[in-house]
Amino acid sequence: MNKKVSASVINRLPRYYRYLSELENIGIERISSRDLSEKMNVTASQIRQDLNCFGGFGQQGYGYNVKYLKESISKILGLDCGYKAILVGAGNMGRTFAVNTKFESRGFSLIGIFDSDPAKEGMDIGGHKVMPYSKVKSFMAENKPQMAILAVPKSAMRRVAEELISYGIKAFLNFSYTELSPSADVAVENVHLSDSLMRLSYKLSEKERNIEGSEG
Repeated sequence: MNKKVSASVINRLPRYYRYLSELENIGIERISSRDLSEKMNVTASQIRQDLNCFGGFGQQGYGYNVKYLKESISKILGLDCGYKAILVGAGNMGRTFAVNTKFESRGFSLIGIFDSDPAKEGMDIGGHKVMPYSKVKSFMAENKPQMAILAVPKSAMRRVAEELISYGIKAFLNFSYTELSPSADVAVENVHLSDSLMRLSYKLSEKERNIEGSEG
């Protein structure tokens, strides 16, 4: 696949994977684009266009084989690659993410947790003992993780990110409340929970404005 796929299509792929996993779990073997569109609130035409970016997977009059499509999207997303990840920052956000995330089903395995606070050293988080950040360089040289999850204070984020890049990190999931810019060599996903709250606030206020307008 040589053509560049739009960010909006890539953003929808995890939703397709999630819904197809749910369908497979309840024994559904095939589904039409129309039925899938009703479940996902995406038009059938959009689904077909999205999947055609990767060659298309449906058959006229049959629809999609749920298991095959799920496995195909899994490969497109790289969930079968088994990338290794480390977590830097064992505060509340880091601990919650480490304990509640099913890394293996998302394409990663968490292999180490680090923090610069001596009081957190040795703490057990989801079966991992917190290691001092001073050991991250030697750990990476030995284990070669590709991704780092950043849950550090925003004042330390850029310094830590630059250090990890110099040690070999190629991707970041950034929870540090400030933007980390991607480059040609490093992939970045900045996670802003506050943005989600503000979008929710907008949706709620929009509904209230519509109600007030209809009453007027």
